[in-house]
Amino acid sequence: MKDLKGLKRVLLKLSGEALAGEKKTGFDEETVLKVAEQVKQIVDDGVQVAIVIGGGNFWRGRTSENMERTKADQIGMLATVMNCIYVSDMFRHAGMKTKVYTPFTCGAFTELFSKDDAVNNLEDGVVTFFAGGTGHPYFSTDTATALRAIEIEADAILLAKAIDGVYDSDPKVNPDAVKYDEISLDEVLSKKLGVIDLTATIMCLENKMPLVIFGLEEENSIVNTMSGKFNGTYVTV
Repeated sequence: MKDLKGLKRVLLKLSGEALAGEKKTGFDEETVLKVAEQVKQIVDDGVQVAIVIGGGNFWRGRTSENMERTKADQIGMLATVMNCIYVSDMFRHAGMKTKVYTPFTCGAFTELFSKDDAVNNLEDGVVTFFAGGTGHPYFSTDTATALRAIEIEADAILLAKAIDGVYDSDPKVNPDAVKYDEISLDEVLSKKLGVIDLTATIMCLENKMPLVIFGLEEENSIVNTMSGKFNGTYVTV
């Protein structure tokens, strides 16, 4: 298994639904504070952390057949902005410095994304949030995650999901599904495993960006992953 203790800069993708806890919508403060405590531990250890958060705890517009796709995606972008502002403030409550960037102007709520500014903040130990996706419809937060990770030259993308890794089939449907300890992005594509969307997968493959996938709900999962006690799936390039 890949030793993850040498990672210096990571982009952590958090599921919006996971942050909602058992409520499945909105925020579960206890869950968010547990994430904040773990991120603080790895930041204190010198790891530079950027974060993207999905918007599924507020909006799943693509499931609607009655709404134009562009408008549905715009609402989804705003959902991720709300998530990042909330989680950023919880991180500050836990003792971290944070900054939220968006690819479009949000008044005084966020700052307009700049790679140089974001990297400078990461190097100063500021936890940096990338909200608002790519700023364009038809691109998911998976694609935004890949794009920002590549732009800031992260060592890896950490995907904190509702399931604890990559399986050969959906473990919620198939109780005999087998989890991979390690798998390549080429295999993910050829087997159509749907770890992240197709656009994001190809971007990671072309730019040699590895993925680390684990279950957010596992106790101390972020810290354990970064300290080498890894129980998920490492997706190689």
